[in-house]
Amino acid sequence: MAGPFANDSEHIDRRTSRSICDAVGERLQQSIRPDPRLPTHLEQLLDELRRRERDPH
Repeated sequence: MAGPFANDSEHIDRRTSRSICDAVGERLQQSIRPDPRLPTHLEQLLDELRRRERDPH
């Protein structure tokens, strides 16, 4: 029984495959930048934590 990649196409070596994966990963990181802002609820919690750290009781 043939495997999922059994066809007449040429195979690439491990080094070339790794290079392709790295290049695709880099491009994805550049195009899918995370939003630098925190969600509102998390920002409020951080503000509360800062207030509590300043208040000594």
